[in-house]
Amino acid sequence: MAYWLFKSEPATWSWDDQVAKGVEHWDGVRNHQAANNMKAMRLGDRGFFYHSVNERQIVGVVEVVKLFYPDHTDASGKFGMVDIKALHPVKTPVTLADIKADGRFEDFPLIRQSRLSVVPVRDDYWQMLCEMAGIAP
Repeated sequence: MAYWLFKSEPATWSWDDQVAKGVEHWDGVRNHQAANNMKAMRLGDRGFFYHSVNERQIVGVVEVVKLFYPDHTDASGKFGMVDIKALHPVKTPVTLADIKADGRFEDFPLIRQSRLSVVPVRDDYWQMLCEMAGIAP
């Protein structure tokens, strides 16, 4: 199993929206590296749901339930999407400031490539972030 982090602007699509919908496609990605990350996903992979912009914090956990397929919002036909399912919220939101303050995360793509909307999360980072969030890995 691989781990990921999905970034969303809460005013556009929030954790509450994801929970209400249950399963939803992750569309609108227009960065090739982020799209390649989604192409690498497998069924059952887990991800953190991250509120970007003003909140900048991990707020929930999701699961990949449908593999990469064409994005209906992309007229060029170059990009795709995956479907994710809301699993559960975190007990303690983990902020970007918390992550940056912890030197163990110096190579985390969330910090190093902050503009990417979908980034991989190494196994050890997943474990540490789950611990910080008060949830089981």
